[in-house]
Amino acid sequence: MDSNIEAKEPFDWKRFCFLMLGVALFVIVYYCPPLPDAVDPNGVHFPLSKEAKGALAVFLLAGTWWVFEVVPIGVTSLTIGALQALFLIRPAKVAFKDFMDPSVLFIFGSIVIGMVFTKTGLTKRLAYKMLIVVGEKTSMIYLGCFIVTAALAHIMAHTAVAATIYPLLLTIYALYGEGDKQTKFGKGLFMGMAYVAGAGSIVTLLGAARGAVAIGFYNDVVGKTVGFFELTKFMFPIGWLMVFLLWGFFMVFLKPEKTTIPGLRQKAKDLDANNGPITKNEILAAVIVGSVILIMSLGSLIDGFPKLHKTAVILCSTILFFILNILDIDDLEEIPWNIILLFAGAMSIGFCLWDTGAAEWLAVNWLVMFEKASPFVFIMSIAFFVMMMTNFIMNVAAIAISLPVALVIAPYLGAAPEGILFASLVTAGMPFLLLVGAAPNAIAYDSKQFTTGEFFMYGIPASAMLMVVVAIAVGVIWPLMGMPIYVTPAG
Repeated sequence: MDSNIEAKEPFDWKRFCFLMLGVALFVIVYYCPPLPDAVDPNGVHFPLSKEAKGALAVFLLAGTWWVFEVVPIGVTSLTIGALQALFLIRPAKVAFKDFMDPSVLFIFGSIVIGMVFTKTGLTKRLAYKMLIVVGEKTSMIYLGCFIVTAALAHIMAHTAVAATIYPLLLTIYALYGEGDKQTKFGKGLFMGMAYVAGAGSIVTLLGAARGAVAIGFYNDVVGKTVGFFELTKFMFPIGWLMVFLLWGFFMVFLKPEKTTIPGLRQKAKDLDANNGPITKNEILAAVIVGSVILIMSLGSLIDGFPKLHKTAVILCSTILFFILNILDIDDLEEIPWNIILLFAGAMSIGFCLWDTGAAEWLAVNWLVMFEKASPFVFIMSIAFFVMMMTNFIMNVAAIAISLPVALVIAPYLGAAPEGILFASLVTAGMPFLLLVGAAPNAIAYDSKQFTTGEFFMYGIPASAMLMVVVAIAVGVIWPLMGMPIYVTPAG
């Protein structure tokens, strides 16, 4: 036998089993007999149509394949669109139209900003200055990166924050001295960035669209409104409590192999000095990105200021980068399309669950189980449902399908609507289990420091910690701050 002939790779039974598990779940749910209607407390029936059952089947297959990464995550997304069309769950034109939803293009624009920061050298300049401040202790590097990420998420969309911070973390990790090798420090650095981007984004209406949409929806149902600074007042202590708890979490579960990186501060100083004066492209990039943030922020802060669509605004920055020759065609080909496709598929399955009524059926079945619970337990059940659903579908949709039912039941249990809204917004902002839960999760994954399975496993204790924080907020913090949690039961 020719010794040059490579030995056959052993068959990957683990991959095959999880691949077939996803297929089996799809087949079982899609072909099972009709399931009973969900019935809300007013007696309204929510039937599960054949299309809705198909949506649940696709949902289970995609979730299984995403967690165990049996195929590239972007390919799972393509499967989502194909199955909807092949099994007539939704028309192909509708299923694939969601792949170019404005939210997907916003993620594209955010990633381009991150690329510009890297290409112009702004990333290295910022990274070296941060390391000069935080020093050589890896625990302080964790903390410094987390604080900067969370703070930026107060004033700009957490997707854009993650895309901007990501290349900075790559520069910092390169100085750790382990090359491209996976390490605990690398896992904690990138996963931590994704987690705290979510924690920071709940504090203001600028961190993500979910807050403004949920408040508008809440206003329609309850007849009350929540102001910009009122939201910040109640969310600030919870968001920052999570930031510091997550720092502790990663210091326990992913404690860096090295306590310090000797000589790092001096090396950062030397590298910063070698950077030379700031260049024209760095200035142009900073001005363009700053203008984008300002325009999007003013639309939320000032009444009467034109509320331009955030996707259109951020895509203008992409266009300007090419017009001004900061980027070229080669850079366009470097876009991580696997990540873009991941979110395209996530939008498609989210809208599929919404359009077919499957999501509403799930929400009603879940919440009616708690219609006789105490107000505290009921609020926690809503927060938990939103937390789980937002790992699979749009967080706005997760809130929108649960709030109507919750707000119908709440008065009879003595639960105030404010507690329901704020608890839901907290958990909607921090999907720690799946990459599709939030763009920062997927952007962090591009570092190749962790697998989807590892992200899921670390996300379980992190999600449990989040629920404990929500319980403390509902039971102690918010009542002390003047938020009504309990009201006199109706009827």
